[in-house]
Formats: sequence, structure tokens, C-alpha cells
Amino acid sequence: MATGRFMELAERAAPGVEQHAEQAAETACHLADVAGPGGWSTAAAEDVLDAIDTLTEALGSAGPGLVQALAAVATATGGARRLLGIAVDDQEPESPAAAATVPTPRRPPRRRGLGPGFQGIRTAP
Repeated sequence: MATGRFMELAERAAPGVEQHAEQAAETACHLADVAGPGGWSTAAAEDVLDAIDTLTEALGSAGPGLVQALAAVATATGGARRLLGIAVDDQEPESPAAAATVPTPRRPPRRRGLGPGFQGIRTAP
């Protein structure tokens, strides 16, 4: 599946993957526009870090090369949690060999107040 140093992805994504990925990217842009430097709460930061971990794990499932490339992301989100005083499980990689794997998310992301299936608020452009 890999050619040289680069990994090839399938020509077509599984049903719904491209749409959900696009929606995640748009939502991230909207959040960045709205939040600004002083607009964060601990709960919001924790939700964003959970989302980053979940997306990292999902993309890493596309191949072992991606798992290794994305390992730094899992380490960074753990560091951000510690910096912000958000609880971190004691499952951080300690050796370079352990750092080559992306740990599973520490806990399932919580959805406060929106419930399962929430797809965002649509507004006119």
C-alpha cells in the first residue's frame, strides 16, 4: 500500500467519510473564529482535546505509517491537558518505542447538552 516514503489512501473514502471530515474541518474553523484567546473554558478545551484524540486515532487506523506520524499529536494533547490542569490518565508513552503508537482515547468524548446525532446548526451564508 505504501510507495516509497508516501502512503496511498483509497481513491474513494467509505460512505460519509468525506462529508464528515469536511464538516469537522468547517466546525474547527468556526470554533477558532469564535473562541479567540480569551474565549475558552476548561470544558471547551477538554472537548477539543478529546476531539483531536478521536480524530487522530481514526486517521491513524488508515495505516501504521500514519500511526507513527501522528504519535506526537497524542503526546501533545496529553501535555496540553497537564498544562491546563485537566485530568490525564497515566498512559503517556515513556519510551521511543511506545511513542510510535497512538494510544486509544482516554475516555469517550462527552456530549454536553447536545445529545447523540447532533449535526450542528445550519445558518445562511
